[in-house]
Amino acid sequence: MSAPSDDVAATLRQAFEVCRDMDGTLRERLTAYAAASRKALPAYGEAVDRLVVRINENGGGENAPRPGELLPDFALPDESGRFVTLAELRATGPVAVMFHRGHWCPYCRLNVNALVRAQDQIAATGAKVVIVTPERQPFAQRFKTDSGAPFPVLTDMDNGYALELNLAIWLSQDLQAILSRYNMPDFHGNNAWMLPIPATFVVGRNGLVKARFVDPDFRKRMEIDDLIAALRAAS
Repeated sequence: MSAPSDDVAATLRQAFEVCRDMDGTLRERLTAYAAASRKALPAYGEAVDRLVVRINENGGGENAPRPGELLPDFALPDESGRFVTLAELRATGPVAVMFHRGHWCPYCRLNVNALVRAQDQIAATGAKVVIVTPERQPFAQRFKTDSGAPFPVLTDMDNGYALELNLAIWLSQDLQAILSRYNMPDFHGNNAWMLPIPATFVVGRNGLVKARFVDPDFRKRMEIDDLIAALRAAS
């Protein structure tokens, strides 16, 4: 199975821009992009479907911290190289800890775009948002810059924190072939082809999870209204 052609890549870029700029909920924009992606590159949609089945069969994400449980602390470098801890973030209010696949992922970029749009509402809850990816600092910086994100983008090198939370998965060879146009080994500093399951944890000042969204299907994300409601409740 080969990587998509330049024409297909251009079609997907155009579809992303349309979905990014459309009015509608995050779910509607993600669904629209997933439909366009499946039409342009059916083999990728089928490979993702198989991936989701495999992850579900193996319980991926099921043992991640649930509401009422402690979210383990972390100390991870941000896009500027400064170490950030969860304890520091939650000292003044609730925190949304959000795992993303990386700057190259259109679903992640749509998610972050929706967060940027809702930043005033998020700030009004007194909460903070932090993005966690397995990408090295230059690509974390690119993710932040390209999206205009006002929140930190942290590097979880080798998916260490994702592994601790039962969120790290291995991409099968068919997906590796399709995604080979992205230089994942350079992005990650290794050739393990592992990614986190995109997930969101709303954490209170006491370190306990107040709400979570964990879905092995990376085409689905926590709706922004649900996130804001959870942050308000945690405040």
